[in-house]
Amino acid sequence: MRWSLNELYTSFDSKEYISDLEKLDSLIAEFSKWANDNLNSTDNAIVKMEVYVQYSSTINTLFSKLFSFASLTNAVEAKNEKALQYLDKLRVKSSDLTKPDVQFQSFMKNIDNLDEIANSSEVLKEHKFYLEQIKERTKYMLSEKEEVLISKMSNTGSSAWSNLQNMVSSTLLVDINIDGEDKQLPLPAARNLAYDKDPVKRKVGYEAELKAYKKIEESSAAALNGIKGEVITTSELRGYHSPLDETLVKSRMDEKTLYAMIIAMREFLPVFHKYYRKKAELLGYENGLPFYEMFAPMGEVNRTFTYDEAMKYIIDNFRTFSNRLADFVQNAYDNNWLDVEPREGKRGGAFCSNLHPIKESRILSNFNGSFSNMTTLAHELGHAYHGLNLRNESILNSRYPMPIAETASIFCETIVVNAALREASDDEALSILEASISDAGQVIVDIYSRFLFESELFERRKTHALSVNELKEIMMDAQKQAYGDGLDHNVLHPYMWLNKPHYYSAGLNFYNFPYAFGLLFSKGLYAEYLKRGEEFVKEYDELLNATGKNNIRDVALRMGIDVHDPEFFRNSLRLIEKDIEKFIELASK
Repeated sequence: MRWSLNELYTSFDSKEYISDLEKLDSLIAEFSKWANDNLNSTDNAIVKMEVYVQYSSTINTLFSKLFSFASLTNAVEAKNEKALQYLDKLRVKSSDLTKPDVQFQSFMKNIDNLDEIANSSEVLKEHKFYLEQIKERTKYMLSEKEEVLISKMSNTGSSAWSNLQNMVSSTLLVDINIDGEDKQLPLPAARNLAYDKDPVKRKVGYEAELKAYKKIEESSAAALNGIKGEVITTSELRGYHSPLDETLVKSRMDEKTLYAMIIAMREFLPVFHKYYRKKAELLGYENGLPFYEMFAPMGEVNRTFTYDEAMKYIIDNFRTFSNRLADFVQNAYDNNWLDVEPREGKRGGAFCSNLHPIKESRILSNFNGSFSNMTTLAHELGHAYHGLNLRNESILNSRYPMPIAETASIFCETIVVNAALREASDDEALSILEASISDAGQVIVDIYSRFLFESELFERRKTHALSVNELKEIMMDAQKQAYGDGLDHNVLHPYMWLNKPHYYSAGLNFYNFPYAFGLLFSKGLYAEYLKRGEEFVKEYDELLNATGKNNIRDVALRMGIDVHDPEFFRNSLRLIEKDIEKFIELASK
């Protein structure tokens, strides 16, 4: 139930890790000297651009390997001093790359015939989109001195705040009394009680979780204020209209796409409210659902899995889509790519890290055997499959934007949920449908509340640092707007800003709407798969392969989808509405 990182490095003290660190230093020094000597003019532009791409590929590959080992170690060992030390060292080395990168951006600013140049070289043709993106970013570029300063200052600013919050949340122990016994649980284990069959444990878990947050609320608020304050300053300096505008640019997504989706989401909120009210009624509540009952399992049958059973179930059902997908996941399982055991010092939640330098992935989750946890594994394995479809691309063409990042993951999740529904009795179908709708509610309704929260947070942070009480009030107000009368307004979750790691990364602002886009885009793709069958599979793999070197609208248009049209998103939401209607019908029997 724990992953192997030996394929990266055996330890921080290994000859390989130390040698690669030295090699990285040497490459950065060489690259910096070359940039100083060559990027002062656009003479021999083709050769200079080829050399830049070569240096970038080599350094990115080496840096990614070194950084991944440190960050993955830190994810499961929050107090590992060497991991923290090397993460800091590598961030400093990363800031040393800022100057040559800025010099190249300045160089690119003066290139007027990029199309012609890129098409005259195989290396440049392969990296044309990458170069176009650099050219586009020159609009938001500061002076070389300012960019280097911001990069170096972030190591003691936003990155330091991020490290602090990761440390306090990963090591937080929740005092709780279960079945008359006093215990201390890691935060992820306490949060997992929300899925427990016992309503008493769900409530006790929620109350203990909220009480535990009081130990770290002030430090977390300070971290959040520090990070968001830095983001506002740098975003404004670079000429973005707002941090949201910056996120959209970096996401290769335009405002028209975002608001086409938001329009459709708002229209369908009442449909989700209907589901929450029905669930509340089934659990015996009159004023909407208390927050601690949001993930309460429903139905007579609450299907559970061991880790081995969950993986077998996923692999068997992935095979109905394609052998390539199933064989890939079998390989991940056989070779210990997953770390699923909840334990002290391990971060909460789940993620997938695609390790392009070794053409593998690593997946973290906190598995407790629930159906929802099984679908989380399928979700993260979808991210890994996305990485598989990009592994033969240059590392510079392997990076896809946040909204597209959720495409393969939610698609894979949909495969296992639909498979479970096909073989289910009415009792099982009620349970599975409810779990699936609950997950969709998180991605549409809760994500919308987080979007509202972060929008308001940025607006207020322009003028002052927000207190703990203010952050709690904004979060509860956002939940009231998004969940409407579906939730009991007297029992909300005022600390949702504290337990979401994305808020604490200066580079992941508004890491909420991409999940909604991913769900609705995937639902639309899955509907196409049901219509077209096996012929869809090859095109789907090609679509995933194209995500590293296209903007979102162009990726969607490859499948005949216009993401500027709210109707596309409405059609996907109607699929969820059908599930809600089916759930209410089964629940009323």
